[in-house]
Amino acid sequence: MESSSPPPPLKPMQLEVGKTTSSSPLKVVIMVASIAAGVQFGWALQLSLLTPYVQLLGVPHQWAAFIWLCGPISGLLVQPIVGYHSDRCTSRFGRRRPFIASGAALVGVAVFLIGFAADIGHRAGDQLDRKTKPRAVAVFVVGFWILDVANNMLQGPCRALLADLSGDDPKRTRTANSLFSFFMAVGNVLGYAAGSYTKLHRLFPFSSTTACDVYCANLKSCFFISIALLATLTVVALTVVHETPFQPEPPKAGGHNLPLIGNLYAAVREMKKPMWILMLVTALNWVAWFPFLLYDTDWMGKEVYGGDVGSPAYDRGVRAGSLGLMLNAIVLGVVSLLLEPVARRVGVKKLWGGVNFLLALCLGLTVLVTKLAESGRHVDANGVVLPPSAGIKGGALALFSALGIPLAVTFSLPFALASIFSNASGAGQGLSLGVLNLAIVLPQMFVSVTSGAWDAVFGGGNLPAFVVGGAAAAISGILALTLLPTPPPDFVTTTQTAPHF
Repeated sequence: MESSSPPPPLKPMQLEVGKTTSSSPLKVVIMVASIAAGVQFGWALQLSLLTPYVQLLGVPHQWAAFIWLCGPISGLLVQPIVGYHSDRCTSRFGRRRPFIASGAALVGVAVFLIGFAADIGHRAGDQLDRKTKPRAVAVFVVGFWILDVANNMLQGPCRALLADLSGDDPKRTRTANSLFSFFMAVGNVLGYAAGSYTKLHRLFPFSSTTACDVYCANLKSCFFISIALLATLTVVALTVVHETPFQPEPPKAGGHNLPLIGNLYAAVREMKKPMWILMLVTALNWVAWFPFLLYDTDWMGKEVYGGDVGSPAYDRGVRAGSLGLMLNAIVLGVVSLLLEPVARRVGVKKLWGGVNFLLALCLGLTVLVTKLAESGRHVDANGVVLPPSAGIKGGALALFSALGIPLAVTFSLPFALASIFSNASGAGQGLSLGVLNLAIVLPQMFVSVTSGAWDAVFGGGNLPAFVVGGAAAAISGILALTLLPTPPPDFVTTTQTAPHF
């Protein structure tokens, strides 16, 4: 990096091939990592607001299943494809920045389609007095799929750029991924807060229309803020970092360039043992996480508060679960800032293994909280289920909070280790992180397909999936402690080689 004059105004960082430089300034890494706040702001809105919005549009059940399937499918396909091409992009703007900018632009398109789906459908001929609005649903589905594709386009290259900025320094790589996790928590807190404020539409009076009621207008307003936040963070970050255009090596005599599928196959086939073990531990970790991430508020509404879907008790439980998610995001952010010194003192293997056991314990304790809630449940004279005691509610919220600790590690360490292992093997950062994403989306598909069967076998409810998740977390912890290779030691020198773009 060639720096200019005194620090006050932040100058764009020019990374040049072959130059030796000090570690990338922390403020530069922070700028790039902060994009995660804009991405996660939109994800939080998606989780907290879009399900009621789907019902408002009258989406049939079979359509709803199709819509929510887009997450793992887009992650399965988009991240490896984007990672592969971002490793080889020869744009004059660099390898990663064109994909980050394109992803941010696509988020804007998707959010517009989702927020204005009811208006576009009405103008296209939807009848307001009918429950199902097919044209609005079609617009919504297109926007929803684009949003998932765009988010996957953003996250992979952002993490790859952080790995590029970290060079071969494991400590800086862990720090960068911890900061990414921290800003994901910031985005979660902001998104949940915005989604819970019911008067946000007053900032944008034009958001209320004939086809769009107050709830719909609030959703639009939240997405307006989401676009502004993501656009600001992306522009600032991409202005700060300037990548030197990538110059591919000439093909060797007799060699040939494999197409994308061939490279993906070769990347998986030629993965070294450390990467295979990392993917196994990560996959089991996400088998543990997905049941809770998918059904946490439903668990609060049904098992803890004892309500049926649509009942006052269930709605109170869902709101309490939303508070739990807010507490979870706060703990996630705080722990993310502490991960680097803790990992350096305890060791990456012990840290990841330990928090997986904590995850298993918390998932197991959901059974205890549920049984205590059931034994202490009361109804009033009209047969209305009363809220659980303060102790039971506090215990459930404590579980939400405690789960922020292993979630911070899950959002950070696997990606840092993938970057470190790919550096050691000479693999491309983008493709390596895309392949790691297979260990996330495949468990999501597995949980989505099998959780209903578990519930049916064990009498319904969310606890069977949570128990399976707890067992997976315990196995993941054992494998992390026993099989996961120890990462290379941190460099103690004050200089490192700049990443080659």
